[in-house]
Amino acid sequence: MQITLLKSKIHQAIITEANIHYKGSITIDKALMEAANLIEFELVQVLNINNGERIETYVIEGERNSGVVCLNGAAARKAVVGDEVIIVAYAMMSPEEAKGFKPSLVFPVNNRLV
Repeated sequence: MQITLLKSKIHQAIITEANIHYKGSITIDKALMEAANLIEFELVQVLNINNGERIETYVIEGERNSGVVCLNGAAARKAVVGDEVIIVAYAMMSPEEAKGFKPSLVFPVNNRLV
């Protein structure tokens, strides 16, 4: 049996851009991605604290230490610049693996690591 656990979380990131004309995804500062153990093209959920919207998309690597968190394509309709979001990814594993697993949790300040 496999169960699904939280693997990665960036808590209260701030949307810096919303680019409707891009083909889709969320661009995230590379430093935040690494701290949260996210890799490019990984599936994530974006949970908008301001309006309750929840979307799934994939991650695109942004410039390191830029603070960028940009919703692209159709996802850009789900938030506005300044909205706070939680970005999460999950992993499937056996219950035995899960017992010792610890997710990567990131709590940025103004989209920067502290």
